[in-house]
Amino acid sequence: MHNGARGPLGPTAECLGYIVGDDGQRTYFAGDTDLYPEMVQMAGSVDVALMPVWGWGPTLGAGHMDPYRAAQASQLIAPQVAIPIHWGTLYPLAIHYLTKAFLIDPPRLFREFMLRLAPQVEVRILQPGDHCEI
Repeated sequence: MHNGARGPLGPTAECLGYIVGDDGQRTYFAGDTDLYPEMVQMAGSVDVALMPVWGWGPTLGAGHMDPYRAAQASQLIAPQVAIPIHWGTLYPLAIHYLTKAFLIDPPRLFREFMLRLAPQVEVRILQPGDHCEI
């Protein structure tokens, strides 16, 4: 649910998400997407979900999940661990002087929504560039 354009000079490519791993552990990398009903088909088959909780800049374009929609998707997928991604790293030049909320708030809001929608899922918030072991 994302058009794949990387304009004005970039290529257009298919937008993909992936499930990687084996029967021991499976991880879902959602890529740029929005909530879609077929996510429920992943329920019980994904251990870790890397969920995009924002887009690029202070506004959210079509085809991206905000923290609430990412929590809804995680509720459908029902992973053991959900890690919010796709936030806090890219922004239009100097916009951070006007507002920093979109650089800070999305993972925190995702955790709050997850506590209401899917409290059984562990949420791990990593700062951009951090890593964790699962």
